[in-house]
Amino acid sequence: MPELSLVAAFLVGFLGGAHCVGMCGGIVAAMSWHGGVRLPFGLHLGYNLGRILSYTLAGVLAGLVGSAAFLSEHLLPLQQALYLLAQVVLILLGLYLAGLNRAILVIERAGGALWARLQPRLGRLLPVRSAGQAVVAGALWGWLPCGLVYSVLVSALASGGPVDGAGLMLAFGLGTLPNLLAMGWAADRLRSIAADRRLRRAAGLLVAAFGVWGLVQLLWRPAV
Repeated sequence: MPELSLVAAFLVGFLGGAHCVGMCGGIVAAMSWHGGVRLPFGLHLGYNLGRILSYTLAGVLAGLVGSAAFLSEHLLPLQQALYLLAQVVLILLGLYLAGLNRAILVIERAGGALWARLQPRLGRLLPVRSAGQAVVAGALWGWLPCGLVYSVLVSALASGGPVDGAGLMLAFGLGTLPNLLAMGWAADRLRSIAADRRLRRAAGLLVAAFGVWGLVQLLWRPAV
C-alpha cells in the first residue's frame, strides 16, 4: 500500500474534527459525564479503542470484498473502476476538508438503517461503569453513519486486500483520536489547531492532490 494513502487517511481523520463535533458531540457528551461528574479518562480511551476497532473491522471487510476484483485478470475493468472511484472520493474529501465542497456528505445516509438498530443498544450501555463496557459502547459508536468514514472505506474497498483495508481504516481512526479525546476533555488548544482555516485549507488540498496524483497514475499507466 502506498504510504501516501496512510498519510491521507490520517489527515482526513484529524482534519475532520469540525465534522466530528457535529456528528459525535452529543455521544461524546453522554459518554463523558454522568450526574454532573466527569468520567475517568480510562473510559474515554476504552470508548475510542472500541470505535477504532470497529473502523478497522470495517476496513477488513471492505478489503475482503474488494480483493475479489484483484484475484482475476478478467476483472481488470472492475479493478480500474474501484481505483478510479477511490481517487475521486479522495479528491472530494480533500475539497470538503478545505471548506470548498460538501458533496461528500451525501453518502452519510447510507448507514442510517444499521445505526437505527445499533443506537438503542448503545443507549442501554450508558452510563458506562467499566473498561469492558466502554470498549463495547465504543465499538457500537463506530458504526455511526459518517461521510468521512464511508469515504475512507471506499479507498479500503479499492486497496486490494483485508490487511491494506484495515491499515487505511486504522490510520483514519488514529487521526480522529486526538479530536475526540479533546472533545471529551475540553482540550481547546488541540481543537483550535484542527479548526484553523489555513491549516485545513492547505491539508485538505494536499489530500485532494493525493487523489489527483492517483488519477494521473491511472491515466498514464501503460496498457498491458
